[in-house]
Amino acid sequence: MAAGSVIHAMADQQDLRRLGGLAPLLPFTYAAMLIGSLSLMALPGLTGYYSKDHLLELAMGTYSLNGTVIYWAGTLAAGLTAFYSIRLIALTFFGTVNGTRQAYDNVHEAPVLLGAPLVFLAVLSVLFGYMAKDLWLGMGTDYLSAVLPQHPSHVSLVEAEFALPVLYKQLPLVMTLLGAMGAVFLYGPGMRLAVSLTDSALARALYGFINGQWRWNAAVTGLVITPLMNLGYVASKVLDRGLIETVGPYGLSTVLPNMGRTIASYDTSVVTNYALYIVLGFLSLALMVIAPLVLPGVPSASVTDVSLVLLIVAGLGLLPSVSQGSKS
Repeated sequence: MAAGSVIHAMADQQDLRRLGGLAPLLPFTYAAMLIGSLSLMALPGLTGYYSKDHLLELAMGTYSLNGTVIYWAGTLAAGLTAFYSIRLIALTFFGTVNGTRQAYDNVHEAPVLLGAPLVFLAVLSVLFGYMAKDLWLGMGTDYLSAVLPQHPSHVSLVEAEFALPVLYKQLPLVMTLLGAMGAVFLYGPGMRLAVSLTDSALARALYGFINGQWRWNAAVTGLVITPLMNLGYVASKVLDRGLIETVGPYGLSTVLPNMGRTIASYDTSVVTNYALYIVLGFLSLALMVIAPLVLPGVPSASVTDVSLVLLIVAGLGLLPSVSQGSKS
């Protein structure tokens, strides 16, 4: 919600590179976001500490492969969370002003409807974890036992409470502090160190790779989206607008009228044309009768069919020319 307050105050600007220097202009939002970020980092005493660290201890206390993987992944995520949380604060509320003059001239704090929930959540982020920890955490806490039953063999609370080495209990907090210090070191006053890291070609290439989402979008575009677009183009041009329209409704609506006009043109009321029709019909009948006698080794039906087709094709080819000659 604090991020939404910043976006609302800066005319819907969501790019961190277009913010900066907002702490004096948005002190209330800055305080709320700082409290939320510190709680998200799970610093001791804040609400996030009593959830994240305890869950990691319970995962490690299972002494299983799954629990070990979850613990180390969560510990690494704790350092990364602290890093980007402090980076968010530094880029948004400190450093140089990177937005437009118009946006900074019109910057304003959150209205009451947005500010009241921020106050409520900020108070809970500070006090709720410490005040409610005896209900939820540690030995003897069975607050959720009635709604979340657990098999006795799966209970790792005793191991996490008494048998787990102190190093595993404190390592998430150490990673959190290291991540926060790394962000302060890189994005401190003026972000000079973070900017200087891009002086070398290797650093610029690495920055471009990370800033480009690990080239994931480029890979998806090249391997999936572009082939699908090409397939859609082929389907549209060749199948839909080509084959289907030519053979389908468009083709029929074009071919049938043309064929009708061609056949209608044979009726010319010219005697010579009618004589040609009679001759073609006589030749067809003659071939049907004589062909089996002339070619006894070939099936009569095949010869008759071929002869008839040839005569029809020849007649269809001659009739238009005869018709045109008679008209001229």
